[in-house]
Amino acid sequence: MNLRERKKLEAWRAIRAAALRLFDERGFESVSVEQIAAAANVSRATFFNYFASKEAVVFDQDPQERENWQAMMNARPADEPLWDSLTAIMMAFNERLADRMPLQRRLKARSPALAQSTQDFGEQFSSDLRDWVMTRTRGQDEMTALLQMNLARTAAATAYQAWQADEPFDAYLRRLQRCLQQVGAGVATI
Repeated sequence: MNLRERKKLEAWRAIRAAALRLFDERGFESVSVEQIAAAANVSRATFFNYFASKEAVVFDQDPQERENWQAMMNARPADEPLWDSLTAIMMAFNERLADRMPLQRRLKARSPALAQSTQDFGEQFSSDLRDWVMTRTRGQDEMTALLQMNLARTAAATAYQAWQADEPFDAYLRRLQRCLQQVGAGVATI
């Protein structure tokens, strides 16, 4: 990463950190883009160079995160059963969210605007996971591979829905592991 890219990443992270701190202190609706920009020591225009909206600050992935999860996917052994790989990937991906997922959950619980948001911090991950599954299972039963991938995503969504906003992040991870194990018992017959 060259100097210019590092400075852009630092600016992105500074804006995000300032916004999340303000949202946590004051509430999502009570914080303006101008306040975020001032706290991050950037202009309003600079804010919009990095984020499309206030909601994007909450949900957008760190620019380096995609490289991390792609490496995680590609590190899985080629001969590992697909469900075992998907379970390991889903757990590792979610474990990496420990620094921001609890705050996102609290903000959504306290903010009608965020609760209505259709943004999902896993959209790009899901797309990359699908591409990885299709590459990994090329020449095999595509429908079964997609079914397993969607079951893993549904297990994560179910664990998230069952996780209470006031519970620690570990409670979410335990629910996710349980959901993946329960679904995995049925996947063994596919």
